[in-house]
Amino acid sequence: MNEFSLKGRDFVALNDLLKIVGLCESGGAAKVVIAKGKVKVDGQIELRKTCKIRSGQVVEHAREKITVTP
Repeated sequence: MNEFSLKGRDFVALNDLLKIVGLCESGGAAKVVIAKGKVKVDGQIELRKTCKIRSGQVVEHAREKITVTP
């Protein structure tokens, strides 16, 4: 399981997170996989492309899990 630090921010948009951690090549590609229902947040499929991901949440895509830390 990978970790992503918010580094003092309150949240990161879901599509930006997937791009930053390298699970998607671009924000646009991230929006496509989110729209197709291939991304889970805290175990539930998330279809909102710019959903606010906050500390303590777990994002899953392509058999990878990312835990978001403060």
